Amino acid sequence: MAAAVAAESGPRRLGFVGAGRMAEAIAQGLIQAGKVEAQHVLVSAPTDRNLCRFRALGCQTTHSNREVLQSCSLVFFATKPHILPAVLVEVARVVTAEHILVSVAAGVSLSTLEELLPPMARVLRVSPNLPCVVQEGAMVMARGRYAGSDEARLLRTLLEACGQCEEVPEAQVDVHTGLSGSGVAFVCAFSEALAEGAIKMGMPSGLAHRIAAQTLLGTAKMLLQKGQHPAQLRTDVCTPGGTTIYGLHALEQGGLRAAAMSAVEAATCRARELSRK
Repeated sequence: MAAAVAAESGPRRLGFVGAGRMAEAIAQGLIQAGKVEAQHVLVSAPTDRNLCRFRALGCQTTHSNREVLQSCSLVFFATKPHILPAVLVEVARVVTAEHILVSVAAGVSLSTLEELLPPMARVLRVSPNLPCVVQEGAMVMARGRYAGSDEARLLRTLLEACGQCEEVPEAQVDVHTGLSGSGVAFVCAFSEALAEGAIKMGMPSGLAHRIAAQTLLGTAKMLLQKGQHPAQLRTDVCTPGGTTIYGLHALEQGGLRAAAMSAVEAATCRARELSRK
């Protein structure tokens, strides 16, 4: 593996247990950023249905979860949340003090992970989102009891190749799931609605969707690079008696702000429900 991942202890392989979209997004982001070579990534899944996409990236694949743990010291668990406990029980016997174990499963708490793994296991939780695949993800991470600053630093160094990564208390992980994990779908719905408004007014569909997406991208870059509060940027665009204030009035009449807040709240509450199960 690349030196950025290897740290001082020599080469390591990077493993993924689970081959879904989120595992693919993280793996592809890391490979594209040069943080890891594709042939040093080992991915497991019970069938070949998703593994073929990893083979196309140049990764190694297997049907054995234990093989991933036996071959890799840094392992991402990217299974469905309801499957993860059984997977952890399956691999627990091959977990050693050398492993750094990272869960990306929504709603599975650090305490649950630690209960199902050997004592002193170094465990972290990461809440990523799908734009990791284009290296523009928004991620948060939380440490378990036995994961120290070195493990957190290594993981953050890796994940920053996929976008922005912040360390937070575990209580905020579910909120991030509602805001950013689910938020990708919310933003897509808004982008689609913007484009359809332009289509209604006579703009060709393809052009409308491209301009809507670019508008979201440009606005996001301004907010991040200038460090402005969204209200300030909105005010900068909104001239008295102009087009924008008329449009904002229509959005307020439609309840956009309340609907967006309710969407994040609903998604966060669902993440918390999953945590309790």
